[in-house]
Amino acid sequence: MCEKRESFRRKLSLFAVVSAVSAPRFVRSAACILRRSLYNDDILLRREEGLMEQRRARGMLAAAAVIFGTLAPFVRGISVSSGELALYRAVMAALLVGGYLLVSGQKLALHANRREAALLLLSGMAMGVNWILLFEAYRYTTVSVATLSYYFAPVLVTAACPLLFHERLTGKQIVCFVMSTLGLVLVIGVGGFRGVADVRGVLFGLGAAAFYAAVILLNKFIRSVAGIQRTFLQFLAAIVILIPYVAVTGGVSLGTLDARGWVCLLIVGFFHTGVTYCLYFSALRELPGQEVALLSYMDPLVAVIVSVTVLGEPVTAPQLAGGALILGFTLWNELPEKK
Repeated sequence: MCEKRESFRRKLSLFAVVSAVSAPRFVRSAACILRRSLYNDDILLRREEGLMEQRRARGMLAAAAVIFGTLAPFVRGISVSSGELALYRAVMAALLVGGYLLVSGQKLALHANRREAALLLLSGMAMGVNWILLFEAYRYTTVSVATLSYYFAPVLVTAACPLLFHERLTGKQIVCFVMSTLGLVLVIGVGGFRGVADVRGVLFGLGAAAFYAAVILLNKFIRSVAGIQRTFLQFLAAIVILIPYVAVTGGVSLGTLDARGWVCLLIVGFFHTGVTYCLYFSALRELPGQEVALLSYMDPLVAVIVSVTVLGEPVTAPQLAGGALILGFTLWNELPEKK
């Protein structure tokens, strides 16, 4: 690509020289041909560069989704409370994302943040509680059931939007809501299906989904800060909320971690949170929303695969069918209608 750019610059210099002097007609004709060539080369270069950026973005987003999907085994290797783990995760992620913002030269619009400080604080609190409940879900039930319960969040967002934003539900959204709910029933094991799901784990997973949906909905009201800057501020808000929570509920117990626990903690904080959020938001700038939605659903699929193949957890046919209904119809709901 650099060689092509250099060739383009040489042609541009030649064209400038030819155009700047009074030349015979045949020379001016050659200059016109060169100008068209330059124009076509520039279009091709821009198109090729755009395709390369999109391929790179797809790779980053797919990597982020796969990494997210491998979170649970590392969480189970950390012998601290879920609240304490959520605090450490927020601290390490804030450090890494803050460093990324500093290196990339992105500045926070602090004057704009003050106007929406309350919403940022609430969304940070919701993010912290969401993590606590998800970690608890991993402890009480299989990773498959916890993850599929957690991915009921988009359905909750769809149900809440008519109440909060006065949006009318379309026929497609109603179908997606009903079928995703049926999928959740199959995952839980209600109505004659007995799966391995523990009731507490499912409830924790649904609670995490509710708070994740709250983060999504609150973000719709936060307009002055977007992307990774907003996420960084939400990490800071989560830290502010989680510090007193951890102090009241048991305090710090890092001294109880063995070598494996420390490794898992660092991976969860820096890798599964900091690195993945940087990859995710970097990819968002280059990809359309439809493609982002498709690639993001690699996360639950990888989580189910890890649950069955790595952790050896059982999964029933009804649960697989329920998971397919939840993921399939929530994905369909996110894809735009063809015109």
